[in-house]
This record gives sequence, structure tokens and C-alpha cells, in this order.
Amino acid sequence: MASFGHGTRGNPRSRGRTWSRTGPDSATLGIVGVICAVAGFFVLGIILGPAAIVCGWLAMGRTWSGPRPVPAVVAVVLGAIDTVLAIVLLAGAATWGSGVV
Repeated sequence: MASFGHGTRGNPRSRGRTWSRTGPDSATLGIVGVICAVAGFFVLGIILGPAAIVCGWLAMGRTWSGPRPVPAVVAVVLGAIDTVLAIVLLAGAATWGSGVV
């Protein structure tokens, strides 16, 4: 006699069978990193650039060896460029002549 939830197969929709991996998907992190990097060129580059680098690095599996997904590499490279440009722009805004005398 079959009962509800007490069979030999188990529930096929249980979290342990279909969603066994933990943490966010690497493809999703790569895409989020690319979006952060592109948005960082227009607004808040000093914040979104490092966020893109972190998302890209996590999407690569926290390693530089082995096969790397393209969005993750793009996120890391664009995030680094974005961060450097934001630092240069902030350094250029703080000139010696703009201080209070």
C-alpha cells in the first residue's frame, strides 16, 4: 500500500535530490559581475568595480587555473578597468588648488 511521502523512492522534488549544490550558480555570478562592471562605467565605479571583480572571481570557482567561463573573465577584467578609472578620476578631482585656504 502506497502512503504519502513514505515510499522507497523518496520525494523527487525534495531539495536534496534536485538542488544538491550549495551557493549561487557560477553562470549567474558571472552575468551579475558583467552587469556590475558595465554599470560601474556610468555610476559608482568605485563600488561596482570591486563588486564585479568579486563576482567574477567567485564565478571562476575562486581559482585562476582550469577552464574559466567567459562572463567571469569579462567581469574581472572590466571590473579592474572600472576600479582603476574610478581611482584616477577621484585622484584628479582632489587637486592641490581645490582645498580650503
